[in-house]
Amino acid sequence: MIRNKFTRFGRTSLVALATVCALGAGVMTAGCGQQAPSFTNLDITGNTQFGKDFSLPDSGGTMRSLADYKGKVVVLLFGYTHCPDVCPTTLAELSQALQQLGPDAAKRVQVLFVTVDPERDSAQLLGQYVSAFNPTFVGLHPANDGQLKQIARDFRVYYAKVPGATPGNYTMDHTAAGYVFDSTGKLRLFARDAQGATPWVHDLKLLLD
Repeated sequence: MIRNKFTRFGRTSLVALATVCALGAGVMTAGCGQQAPSFTNLDITGNTQFGKDFSLPDSGGTMRSLADYKGKVVVLLFGYTHCPDVCPTTLAELSQALQQLGPDAAKRVQVLFVTVDPERDSAQLLGQYVSAFNPTFVGLHPANDGQLKQIARDFRVYYAKVPGATPGNYTMDHTAAGYVFDSTGKLRLFARDAQGATPWVHDLKLLLD
């Protein structure tokens, strides 16, 4: 049985979303009994419950943060290369979305994929994995457990190893959602995974405009 199909969306992330609804976060949020926002995904502009930046090495060992992508809309995702369904689906959908946006707009979007399984995902494997979906995608590889715990805590991301039949045949439960920053580096959206390309195109266009 593949337990990470639902990727523990209902733990810390839903608690955080409930907080957004309760506080209002200065925006009209969908599902909170108020007028729906322009965005398809959840607008968390101004919310202080989530991280505002990160510092992690990419698959080549270079430390990356939002400053490296100044002027671009950044999509920050969490997952792992052995993920059987949600992760590859989301990455494929984002690649499709960039194609639909067109080359000029696509150049202004950066997709970052943080592995929650650095024990098994080597930096080389991670780089090959994300580039297979789109050559512009970048994999972020926590160098140690402390770095992974820090970014997971900052962005309220849940992850846990689920033992398999053999020690190396395990899966990872993890939050099935990501975050979107606008071109100024401001956190704007909480985006669910495996939602199809159309919602991504809609929201990315709004942010790029």
